[in-house]
Amino acid sequence: MRKMISWTLLGILILCSGCIRSLHPIYTEEDLVLEPALIGQWSENDSKEVWTFSRKGTNSYTLVYTDDKGRQGRFRAHLAKLNGKLFLDLFPEEPELKENDLYKFHLLPVHTFLYVKQITPTLQMSFPDPDWLKKFIADNPKAIRHDKIDGEIILTASTKDLQAFWLKYLKTEGVFGDASNMKRETSTIADQQPNQPDAGDGL
Repeated sequence: MRKMISWTLLGILILCSGCIRSLHPIYTEEDLVLEPALIGQWSENDSKEVWTFSRKGTNSYTLVYTDDKGRQGRFRAHLAKLNGKLFLDLFPEEPELKENDLYKFHLLPVHTFLYVKQITPTLQMSFPDPDWLKKFIADNPKAIRHDKIDGEIILTASTKDLQAFWLKYLKTEGVFGDASNMKRETSTIADQQPNQPDAGDGL
């Protein structure tokens, strides 16, 4: 039976052992697309969790994820089209920590991503299944560059190799968890207006 990746605890993206983390993004600048339909607030029926996308610069979004307890996490999100398939890459925005610079220096931001099956009429996305990846790498240790930290797989492959790997196994049973089925709550005209590009727009 295919393992379901819980949508109830998506705030774990910040410090998560249930999601696959990567040192490199799954996109290049040439892969990026901007879909205005993604902009707005999304949630599933009977859920207090909300995904809020707004436009950021010329080719990215800001994502604010709010969990069922009202706690928020902010991410820079990029939508990439790879061989006609959409992937959403998430990278945490720098938090406002009170700790000193030496402590902050030891925090390593990483990328995580989702396969986007569709945006409308409902937003259907799914994370890669970490259990599938662990078993696959155990059987095929040289299939993709990676490291293991406390038993968790951290992908160290280049963007090009990440793209080739996930596109190759996209339709393999169990590679991705169950998809979300979120409906848009709001969308504003202001959100759809282009902003000025800023430094780091491609990260």
